[in-house]
Amino acid sequence: MSDRSPASSVTPGTVSIRPLGHFGRAVLRCRAAMVDSVSDRLGIALPREACRSVVDAGISALWLGPDEWLLLSANAPDSWVATLQTQLGDVLCSLVDVSHRQVALEIVDGGATAETLLASGCALDLSLAAFPVGMCTRTMYDKAEIVLWRRAADRFHIEVWRSFARYVEGLLRIAETEA
Repeated sequence: MSDRSPASSVTPGTVSIRPLGHFGRAVLRCRAAMVDSVSDRLGIALPREACRSVVDAGISALWLGPDEWLLLSANAPDSWVATLQTQLGDVLCSLVDVSHRQVALEIVDGGATAETLLASGCALDLSLAAFPVGMCTRTMYDKAEIVLWRRAADRFHIEVWRSFARYVEGLLRIAETEA
């Protein structure tokens, strides 16, 4: 059975920072010529525009590079990636289960804006004009690599490696108290 615990046991959620539950996660890599075939078989149109996401049929696909996507599914069973692999059949691509490698945090407007909290450790311009809803990117939060995804005007989803979760969460909570 997988560990379905939230991001870390440092503290429960606050007004602005909430650990999210279990997600099925997979890294998909394929050549541009295979994207249509992979999309058809998975039932989701993989985003082709840089740093964009698509959500459909319970799957979120985040563009991480010209041939790389992070697939997410909330509360996915342990067999989720095996099911996707079966759907892909003989299509030439790579699909790797990373469900246990990462955890998710949600940052929402509360005492301070989500943009302000994230700006404490992220050098990107996170204004709505520069980082619109649906945009995602792999970036740094202080010294930890994260995947940052804007879900709504007031809400971000962060994917962080489990070994860095307490570090990132702790820095965000410091920023929250100082905001």
